[in-house]
Amino acid sequence: MSVRHRPPLLALLLWATSTPALAQQCVAGFPEIYGDLFAEAQRVVQDPKSMVDAIPAAAPAAIAAEYAQRRGAPDFDLGRFIRQRFELPRPAGGSYSTDPRHDVVTHIDRLWTALERQPQPGDARSSLLPLPRPYVVPGGRYDEIYYWDSYFTMLGLVESGRLDLVRAMVANFAAMIDRYGHVPNGNRTYYLSRSQPPFFAPMVQLLASRDGPQVLADHLPQLEREYAFWMDGADDLAPGSAYRRVVRLPDGTVLNRYWDDCDTPRDESHIMDVATAAASGRPAAEVYRNLRAGAESGWDFSSRWLADGRSLHTIRTVEIVPPDLNSLMHALESTLAQAHGSAGDADRAAHYRARAEARAGAIRSLLWDEDRGAFTDHLRDGMRSTGTVTLATVYPLYFGIASQAQAGRIAATLRERLLQPHGLATTTVRSGEQWDLPNGWAPLQWLAIRGLSRYGEDALAREVAGRWIRRNLELFRTQRKLVEKYDVTGDAEAGGGEYPLQDGFGWTNGVLLALLARYPDAARD
Repeated sequence: MSVRHRPPLLALLLWATSTPALAQQCVAGFPEIYGDLFAEAQRVVQDPKSMVDAIPAAAPAAIAAEYAQRRGAPDFDLGRFIRQRFELPRPAGGSYSTDPRHDVVTHIDRLWTALERQPQPGDARSSLLPLPRPYVVPGGRYDEIYYWDSYFTMLGLVESGRLDLVRAMVANFAAMIDRYGHVPNGNRTYYLSRSQPPFFAPMVQLLASRDGPQVLADHLPQLEREYAFWMDGADDLAPGSAYRRVVRLPDGTVLNRYWDDCDTPRDESHIMDVATAAASGRPAAEVYRNLRAGAESGWDFSSRWLADGRSLHTIRTVEIVPPDLNSLMHALESTLAQAHGSAGDADRAAHYRARAEARAGAIRSLLWDEDRGAFTDHLRDGMRSTGTVTLATVYPLYFGIASQAQAGRIAATLRERLLQPHGLATTTVRSGEQWDLPNGWAPLQWLAIRGLSRYGEDALAREVAGRWIRRNLELFRTQRKLVEKYDVTGDAEAGGGEYPLQDGFGWTNGVLLALLARYPDAARD
């Protein structure tokens, strides 16, 4: 029997756990599985994501058929029907209670246990993809592992003495690369058509800094496969064209962009994506692809992706060559060079070293905006800067790509345009999207602080760290929790985007612990 003839939810799971080549295809998702019930349910449930994370109590086809039969009855209650036919997810870490006697470090050390998940057998009723080792979830609505989140979570796990979990999580990402050919956005079936910012190489480097350089050689097959995923199609790409995640410029330079292999609404945000496409006046598939690519970037969503800087329906992610992704690709190429060197293959090491050097040169020359004193997104057609100043500019600092002169300009730009009372704002634009002013995010604070310090901009690095740490601790003292993001401009609660502010929170916890270890007196400055 072929996969397409199996029960729909089981077919989705089988697709997700089969050969890596299939993970590049788009198959029937939850709207096709549940029909009209899925669209209507997303209007009723508090969070649309809960419908794709729910576990059905019976075969999906049977539930959909029962809904079609009963929906017209005068006393039909859709909310009650959903609660009776599905096991809806609960917030991750929602049952955790903070001990008022504990300081923030003890709070985080204990919270890791609440956010830790043990390996479970695959369940054909569930969208969750099984993993072989324990892992940490972010918290709140996010009860699955996330790719780029996990790097920043690992920073804190190291400080908490949980190197066992760091090793386990790196092993999980390696297992996903082996199984799917890439690291999905998260371990859910509906995330398989895209990845997230490729932090696997920095994760391996982090583990190697504790366990020794053999870690690099041990993960060489997965590093190679990750690189092949992001560079798929590059060898045959004509100058001036793009394919999937690769862009070849007219002069032959190869850079990367964000992408998604599907051009349909995201299952977890179906109702919102349909509305965005309808308001756009553009081909719906074009809008869906760009929304999905924005989700792959991790900045879902931001004015940096919007043609008019304000409206989500103008999103154009796939037209942009971004400095953050290309800095991560440089890190991957550099790590591959080191890994091959550790494995004793000097020729392959030299090959990847040359690629890393070529990419670094391209980033310094092609993605630099002299007028704005920052690395900026560039439109691949003509490589024109979008003119947007964002915290993506700190990636070439963190990975040692920028020149010293560029680092000095970036420091001045950050102080002048993005520094706020409680840390660095993500952009200069108030669009209502969550990856924009007034919000600040832990991973970007870390990249900026460590990047500035790498280039000798220690005073600004310390200032940013102090402002961010104090805001985190202030909210912890008053509310006894840490959250996903913070309003860095004042004392309001962070917001914007597609869902309410989430408690937890994996990468906030990780970055705060790592910063407190480096700036123990910052809270008193």
